[in-house]
Amino acid sequence: MKTFLPKADPNTAKWHIIDANGAVLGRLAVQIADILRGKNKPTFTPHLDAGDFVVVINAEKVRVTGNKEEGKEYMTYSGWKGGERHETLAHRRARRPELLIQDAVHGMVPKNRLGAQLLTKLKVYRGSQHPHSAQKPAELKAAS
Repeated sequence: MKTFLPKADPNTAKWHIIDANGAVLGRLAVQIADILRGKNKPTFTPHLDAGDFVVVINAEKVRVTGNKEEGKEYMTYSGWKGGERHETLAHRRARRPELLIQDAVHGMVPKNRLGAQLLTKLKVYRGSQHPHSAQKPAELKAAS
């Protein structure tokens, strides 16, 4: 008996659109990461990129539970002395709300070249407008 290995054909990737309005950030990120990896397909293979493209709109309207709006902090470090920066979730939402979803999904994909390749298939937009209408993305309901 031979092991079946599906072909990773980039032309078979579908496009999905998710409206993040009122969706909980963590649950939404899990749903997006599963679609990017291809875990929703019967031909899922851990070492292949068999996932689909995901377009997320209304990123600024994503919801968080508990007191994360003021309590959760994001930290970046430039590598230089004194280059450590802290930012609350509320401040990041006001500045660049796309990063909320991108960072959450980044934490849920593999930390290798495959993960970096998967993240290029995630497109996140602040408002309800996006430039991917030519790809005819299928609507997906966001996990609440």
